[in-house]
This record gives sequence, structure tokens and C-alpha cells, in this order.
Amino acid sequence: MGPGRFSWSLLLRCRRAAAALSAPRCRPLPARPLSASAPLRAPLRPPGTGGGAPWNGAAGAGEDEEKEEEEEDEAALEELLAPSPLAPGPGAQRVAVVHPAVKWGPQKSPLTTAELQIAEAVALVDTLQNWTVLDKIIIPTKNPNKKFVFGKGNFQVLTEKIKKLPHVTAVFLNVERISSLTKKELEGAWGVPVFDRYTVVLHIFRCNARTKEAKLQVALAEIPLLRSNLKNEVSQRDQQRGGSRYIMGSGETFLETQNRVLKERELKIRNALEKLRRKRALHRTQRRKCEFPMVSVMGYTNCGKTTLIKALTGEAGLQPRDQLFATLDITAHAGYLPSHMPVIYVDTIGFLTDLPHNLVESFSATLEEVAYSDLIVHVRDITHPETILQKATVLSVLRNLNLPSHLLDSMVEVHNKVDLTERYKPAEENALAVSALHGHGLEELKQEIEKKILTATGKKILTVNINLEGPQLSWLYKEATVQEVEVMPEDGTARVKVIIGSSAFGRYKNLFPNSEIFMS
Repeated sequence: MGPGRFSWSLLLRCRRAAAALSAPRCRPLPARPLSASAPLRAPLRPPGTGGGAPWNGAAGAGEDEEKEEEEEDEAALEELLAPSPLAPGPGAQRVAVVHPAVKWGPQKSPLTTAELQIAEAVALVDTLQNWTVLDKIIIPTKNPNKKFVFGKGNFQVLTEKIKKLPHVTAVFLNVERISSLTKKELEGAWGVPVFDRYTVVLHIFRCNARTKEAKLQVALAEIPLLRSNLKNEVSQRDQQRGGSRYIMGSGETFLETQNRVLKERELKIRNALEKLRRKRALHRTQRRKCEFPMVSVMGYTNCGKTTLIKALTGEAGLQPRDQLFATLDITAHAGYLPSHMPVIYVDTIGFLTDLPHNLVESFSATLEEVAYSDLIVHVRDITHPETILQKATVLSVLRNLNLPSHLLDSMVEVHNKVDLTERYKPAEENALAVSALHGHGLEELKQEIEKKILTATGKKILTVNINLEGPQLSWLYKEATVQEVEVMPEDGTARVKVIIGSSAFGRYKNLFPNSEIFMS
């Protein structure tokens, strides 16, 4: 009798927990985003149909009201998720990528170069369908925060280069954010729209958002841009508005009206996200009841997080994509550790250097799931020339999420893609070298994860003497992780080695008070 007897049913239970569905008992489903699903509600039925309890008219009326409320919520959501006025047109974009290279001072990063920074900017543009890079231009500057970003001479040289480009439709200025005034001046000088990193990354998010929660978070991140554009528009017009349902009085200005509309929109989005957050908290509670450990897999965008999770779980349905920000929604995936203990791996959004604070803040509702993990695995693309800067970026974001200190202290660092380097050996102590694509180092990683999980969760490794004629063995297979079963046929007993959580151990002692238990 080996440890695999009921392992399939245990894995299905783990997958049900990973699916995070509302119903406490549900069919095993493939991994899905951890956004909130429809609330649990009994099906409506007319009087006299089906079995069970008789039809309750009051309950039916209540359900009708609930259905109407849901429909109103859906209609409100559809309004919030309408096409964005900020989104570039659906047509092709031929882009000139411009990087202001800071010569010296506090804004110059010692961990990167202008060539590497513009290469990442080009990769961002290449992520977008029908966007093409016409040229990449590096121009030195002393202070990228000035009105025209560059000095007068360099700005004139840059303007001539851009105007000579054939059929250029936009310029991507590789800075975190430009003011509405600077944007207006640059677009006036170059004759085409100008995008900063905030705008480009936000558009990538917009294109990759699949769930309502991700779309709402993108809509929330658009609010600062809409406010900035509003100030730009107001500078060109100064008039009074009247007769609109938004007007509080005849003296309300256009700026006041539009600011109030934006505040109302932001409040609606935040309220919708809060409803989804509460539902996700309910799902989290249900997963906790199953006592399946959760491991959040995090890292810089395109470092191989999804590929690693696929290798750890063997989940065939996972399709990693070689592009930036391919994952926007947190998804959960069930797998086994070496002791046959089931675990849930959580795939998270990737990070980026100079990712604007408002974008990170908008996705905080999604990233809060990380705080409830038992362990964080930090994946690094060790072949990337900026791998040290990328590590610093990820750790900075994690610290800003105000995660519990024990999560940061116990974090497992994984150096991925070692198949692309010869005889790689991690310089950092306790870092693990793996190739998620080819499976190198995965067993060592699973063992390290298991060791950290046992410490974090307080699970116990026990040896239990049981009577084979009793229900103990079936109960242990269902509620714990059975590692070994040593049968002693002469007296009809077995010695069973298990990993068991604290609450399950308490239930076992209550159900089988005479069972012999030995701590391993």
C-alpha cells in the first residue's frame, strides 16, 4: 500500500481550492484567475417543481431582487469598462523610441546603461500588436525633468531626426512620466503623439487584461492621465457650463464639472474593486480551510514565472508567452512536493523598472493576495544583463507592499535560464539554479520549498500506528499527506508516516483518541 492510493483525490481537492470558486464543493476545474466569480445563489424554481423543500415565495422574491441588483451591477460595470478615450487607435503605429541618457547625478543609475534601457523600451513597443519601431535614438541630457527634456541644441538635433523619419506616427519618450505641458510642447514640435512609459505600459495592460478585475484596475490607473489631459484642455478654454445633470449650480466651471465626473468615476471603480476584493477574501478563507499551502511566484516581467510553475505542476494547459506583462491576473495552480504534500502555486503580475507608482497602486488589490501566502519564490532571469537591477526593482516593490517580515525573510531566490550559460553557479548564498524549460534543478527547488513550507505553516511530520480494520488510514489519506505505509500483517496494523496540519491533527486526536502517535 503506497502513498499514491488516494493521491488523485487529494490533488483534485487542491485544484478545487486553487480554482477559488464560490461553492464550497465543486467539480475539479483547471486553474483560473483568482478574481471573484458570480456570487453563490440557489437556482430559481416555480412552486411544485423538483424535490426538496417546498417553494418559499418570500425567498423567491428575495432572489428576484438579488438578480435585479446583480443586473444593475453588471450594467454599471459595463459602463466603467467602456473603451478608453486614452487608448491609441486600433491601427498600426510606427514609433520612434527616444531615450534621454542622464550623464551624471542622482538620476543616473549605476546598475544599467543607456543601451540596455532603450533595449527594454523597444521590447515594450514590440509587445504591442501592429506597433513597429522605426528608429531608436539616444540623446544625452543633464536633467530629463526640464520642460523640453533636452537642452536646446540636442532638442533641435532630435527634432530634425524625427521629422526625417518616413511615416512616423508616434514618439515613445522613455521616461516614467511627462507633464501635460511637456507633452503639449513636444507634440507641437514633432507633429505626432508622444507617449511616456506610463502610457505605453498602461496600453500593454489594457491589451492583456482579460478579467473584469484587471480591466477595472487598468481603468483606475487611467484616472491620473485623464486628470492631466483635463488640465491641458482647460488651459485652452475657459467657459461656464449649464444645464447638465453634473452641474451643481450655474456658476460651476468646466474644470470643476469634469473633475467631479472623474471623482465619481474613480469612486465607482474603487467600490467595484472593493466588492471583488471581499469576494476574493471569501475564496481565500475557503482555501485556508483546506489547509493547502500557498506559494506566490514573483519576479521581473518575462523572467519565466509561468514556465517555472508549469514545470513544477505539470499542468499542460499553462501556455507561457515570451512577452512583457503576459500575466496580469493572479492565477493558482495545484502541484505536489516531494513528500506528496499538495501545494498551490500562485502566478503573479511581473514588475518593471520605473513602473509608475500609480500603476502599482492600481494593482494593489490583486497583489494583496501575496500577503496571505506561506512562501514567496523570487524568480530571476540570470542571463539578463540587468539582472541585478531587476532584483533590486522586485525587492523594492515587495517592500512597498508592506508584506509581513517573515515572508520577506524566508523568500526563496531562483536563478532561472541557467541552460543558457555554461557551468553557472549562483554567487548569492542559498540561491537555487534552475532551468524551468529543461527541468534542471527542479527537485532541489521542490525540496527547499517543502522545507520552508513546513516551517511557515507549522505542519507536523508524524508516525501513527493504526488498525487496518479501522477508518484511520482512509481518514489520513483524505485529510493529511501520507508519505509511507509500513504494513505489519501478523497483527493487522500499519505504521503510517504523515504530514498533517495543526487543525487536522486536532481532529484526528479527537476522532481516534487511542491511536499511538510518534513525532518524527
